[in-house]
Amino acid sequence: MPNIPSAAKRMRADAKKRQTNQASLSELKTLTRKLYKLAAEKDLKKTAELAQRVVKKYDQAASNGIIPRSRADRKKARVAQVLRKIKSNG
Repeated sequence: MPNIPSAAKRMRADAKKRQTNQASLSELKTLTRKLYKLAAEKDLKKTAELAQRVVKKYDQAASNGIIPRSRADRKKARVAQVLRKIKSNG
């Protein structure tokens, strides 16, 4: 345990931030899994709507510093790739 009060406060703040960040990451992963599941079912309309939400969440996570910008860009590119694949086969 820290000896200095400010260090104790920092630990409490870090614990809260960690919990918030983990919740955001979990939500991102869940939405992405749902998106890929919908894509496998070839439902273009629902997949497109969910893809829009997923891209927005990745942008928000990157702007808040939860994930690196490059990771968000890579994941968004993969989402777009899935949409293109459905549209071309659909």
